[in-house]
Amino acid sequence: MRLLLQRVNSATVTVDSQIIGQIGHGVLVFLGVTESDGQEDIDKLVDKVINLRMFAQDDKKFDLTVQDIKGEILVVSQFTLYGNCKNGRRPDFIEAASPNKAELLYKKFIDVLRDRSGLKVETGQFAAYMQVELENDGPVTFWLDSK
Repeated sequence: MRLLLQRVNSATVTVDSQIIGQIGHGVLVFLGVTESDGQEDIDKLVDKVINLRMFAQDDKKFDLTVQDIKGEILVVSQFTLYGNCKNGRRPDFIEAASPNKAELLYKKFIDVLRDRSGLKVETGQFAAYMQVELENDGPVTFWLDSK
């Protein structure tokens, strides 16, 4: 399982000109799933999203978590995180999980995140063509891999 985390002032996901997910200050999570992922990967990365100190107090150090600031979280599925661009000019997605498995783990990830964080968690729409707008705060961006 792979995540791209971005600290944001705000983020919005739109499908067919309708806003389906929207947050204020917090974390935008792009989530990619591979066939070998399971509950252990979900647990590891949910813990990381909740407890990663990526927000600053007055001294500008990374010393606060999204829970500490009572932030919000937006999770968007993104199979392209497993895109392989090493050969040729067109990426392949052989490492990405099948849509059925990816959707199941995406939904489980969101459920566990909501349960453990106690924060507002919004989502995109699995397998939809989405427009994601964000205002990156920093910019602060982290790449996390469960393996």
